[in-house]
Amino acid sequence: MRRDIPPLDEVRRITQKKRDAWWTVILVDPVATPLVRWTAMRTRITPNQITWGAFLLGLVSAAFFALGDWQWLVAGAVVYHFSFILDCMDGKVARLTGTGSVFGAWLDFVFDRIRVMACAVALMGGQFHRTGDAFYIWAAVAVVALDTLRYINGLEIFKIRHTMRKQIKVRMRAARRAENEAELAFMEDLLRDNPEADIEQDMQKAQSEQGVPETPEAPEPAPKRQVIDLHQEFRHKFPAYLRARSFLLRHRIRTHLVSGIEFQMGVFMIGPLFDVVLPATIVSGALLLVFELAIIYKLLLSTRDFTRTIDSFEERKVLAVV
Repeated sequence: MRRDIPPLDEVRRITQKKRDAWWTVILVDPVATPLVRWTAMRTRITPNQITWGAFLLGLVSAAFFALGDWQWLVAGAVVYHFSFILDCMDGKVARLTGTGSVFGAWLDFVFDRIRVMACAVALMGGQFHRTGDAFYIWAAVAVVALDTLRYINGLEIFKIRHTMRKQIKVRMRAARRAENEAELAFMEDLLRDNPEADIEQDMQKAQSEQGVPETPEAPEPAPKRQVIDLHQEFRHKFPAYLRARSFLLRHRIRTHLVSGIEFQMGVFMIGPLFDVVLPATIVSGALLLVFELAIIYKLLLSTRDFTRTIDSFEERKVLAVV
């Protein structure tokens, strides 16, 4: 079977995220994207079948980890990385072929959590059997707990941000009906659509987009757009973040440098490859916590920006009544 699949550069554009973990950008996408194109062109393999393959490889990796000796740790680390490559391929194949599903997204998430749990128990259990050090048992608990914390925290922060945006949109619609106000846009959406943009320039451009005709034949002015920036206080407190962010996003790397992906790779690849399982786990866990706390702090500052934005709507409403 041969499908009509676009060239590799176009496949990259369709399947690769505009922002991704540095481990994925540097060590996974260069291998996964050509494999995705070949898979879509030459086979009938579905995204869900790839998800199952990644899960089964993860279990093979866990079996190698459980054996404890260094040569098996190396084998387990290599297999784990191949498992992760497959795990990245399922979503890319779904986007390229239009065969994704809600159930597939659920399956991918659940299998990821089971794979991490199985590999953590196997890796630390194997090292406990090898050394007799009970600290490895606590390390297994810590790995599972941190992985769970990462995804629960991410989900809750997404829900809170969604709620804040929803409330702002409701207030803005009411203001537009009353005063024929400008259209609403969120800075994070503008940056998501164009992640290479400079934040300050993008803000100025968005706020100045008024009265500019789209074409010579269409003299009607483009609608005004009010930009809401819920990360304004964070950026003012940490101006160096803007420069670092711009540099990283030019290379498709998101600023959350130690996410769940890097944490997993530190524990299940770097530690086993160099036979430093416990130190690698401690360092990876500490870095994950630091970045999670930074995200929570950033959320706290965003809630202050949210409160100021809501208050500004209330002040405008009072002025309109007066």
